[in-house]
Amino acid sequence: MPTRLFHISDVHFGIEDRAALAEVERAIADERPDALVCTGDLTQRATHRQYASAAEWFGRFDIPVWLDVGNHDMPYYNLWERFKEPYRRYNALRRAVAVDVFETDDLVLIPLRTTVPAQKRWPWSDGVVTSHSIAATLVAIEPFEADSRTVIVTAHHPLHGPEIDGPTSTIGGNEAFARLVESGMDAIMTGHIHTPFNERRRAGEGSAQVIGAGTLSTRLRHGAPPSYNVLTCARGEGDIAVETRTIPVVL
Repeated sequence: MPTRLFHISDVHFGIEDRAALAEVERAIADERPDALVCTGDLTQRATHRQYASAAEWFGRFDIPVWLDVGNHDMPYYNLWERFKEPYRRYNALRRAVAVDVFETDDLVLIPLRTTVPAQKRWPWSDGVVTSHSIAATLVAIEPFEADSRTVIVTAHHPLHGPEIDGPTSTIGGNEAFARLVESGMDAIMTGHIHTPFNERRRAGEGSAQVIGAGTLSTRLRHGAPPSYNVLTCARGEGDIAVETRTIPVVL
């Protein structure tokens, strides 16, 4: 059987859409995907209460959960912690509810961090790919260079500038995308813009499928309703099949 992933993003606990989350819960119970992937912005302001809500919700599932950190997941109000231990709360959540490794006969997931505590522009919400983060991801991909499985990188911020938003606002994103394609990445899953997309983008002599999930929060953009993606990946069968499921807004 092909591997099936539920891809969600930008839940923003604190302003989450409870009806949308309930719909995802029902679908997980009914369909039993192989994993639930959330590409960042788990919370709205990274408060202890919001992280507790995230831990309670993600902890309900008895399937593997894969998490990425988003720009909203570093402390907003405790500046000492933001600069000294920006990922302490996120890492505690990940240790409690998520897996560090996910591989199947069809695919392997590799993380890429696109967040930094501060940057030389305002606002600090857009992505940055540091030399350290891209190096760590390239090292993680290296063992799979001769592997016939689909290599999927997961990150919060789109690297490539999806057509819906025009040029990338992720510093170092285009360069990182090109290096990842050259290293053997087949696809990348992201969030951040609260609008789903599924494209194939070229870089140099190669290309990769780029997949973005919408939001499960009340923070809607571009007129897009809450949504999530269902990815179906079979070894050696080309592009990942992506189904975007929209959820009506309950007024």
